[in-house]
Amino acid sequence: MSGLLALLDDVAGIAKVAAASVDDIAGQAAKAGAKAAGAVIDDAAVTPKYVQGFAPARELPIVGKIALGSVRNKLLILLPAALVLSGFAPWLIVPLLMLGGSYLCFEGAEKVYHVFRPHAPYADGRPVENADPAHLEREKVAGAIKTDFILSAEIMTIALAALPGDQPVWMQAMVLALVGVVITIAVYGSVALIVKADDLGLLMASEGRLGLTRRLGRGIVRVMPGFLKLLTIVGTAAMIWVGGSIVVHGLHELGWHAPYEWIHHQAEAVAHAVAMAEGFVGWAVTAVFDGVIGLAWGVLLIPVATLIIDPAIRAMTGGRAAGR
Repeated sequence: MSGLLALLDDVAGIAKVAAASVDDIAGQAAKAGAKAAGAVIDDAAVTPKYVQGFAPARELPIVGKIALGSVRNKLLILLPAALVLSGFAPWLIVPLLMLGGSYLCFEGAEKVYHVFRPHAPYADGRPVENADPAHLEREKVAGAIKTDFILSAEIMTIALAALPGDQPVWMQAMVLALVGVVITIAVYGSVALIVKADDLGLLMASEGRLGLTRRLGRGIVRVMPGFLKLLTIVGTAAMIWVGGSIVVHGLHELGWHAPYEWIHHQAEAVAHAVAMAEGFVGWAVTAVFDGVIGLAWGVLLIPVATLIIDPAIRAMTGGRAAGR
């Protein structure tokens, strides 16, 4: 009997440790996922363009295919790569983070640039209306999954950098897997709602039994174009801000402290001067300066990407440029 009680006591102890581990994993996943906000918002802002021009019945299947490809990217390729990186080359995490942050800065700056200098609607000068729909869908999905791979790599690297370095490998794997799955569900669930919102609005406006329902449907239809533009603006601002923050923090960790310390001092000075909601004011000032640095760095990277990286990719891929 005493042996059974001892066994039950051991089982209860193991259960408590497991429960604590689950809570720890969930908490760390939430913190790590929050650090990846810029790439997440950008992912949600970019993805709806991949279903434009398709029949409404194909929109959700396309989003589903991209989401499945995103899960494969994160769990089958990037998660094992992140664990290998953490175990054998942790010194590479900061440089890779800065590379991802630079990519965010470049993407954001390029979008700002194209507001003032719009590019041609077709990369090769030819419209695609007469293309085979099934072939076009496969191309769009493949392109979206490639784009997702870059954004997912940023998300997983940011999440890995947010984890304590002394964690066992299995816990790192659980946290990264949870971050990957939850972010994928959040992003592509949001995308599915966004791309079907106008259809829902039209249905409510035309078939709603109540006047309030019909008015709400018409309101959704009117609001969605402006909402998509706002989402693009927020996504661009988030990319520039987060990218700049990653670059500044990376320089700080690599030994160049001047930009980080200057921003920190400016944020403290403004927060103390305002003497009201100091925490928020300090964060806002820091975000603004990170964004300014991110935009400036992104602008400097545009000619590098346009004149060096893009032609190199075209040469290696037989004339197809990487792009979004």
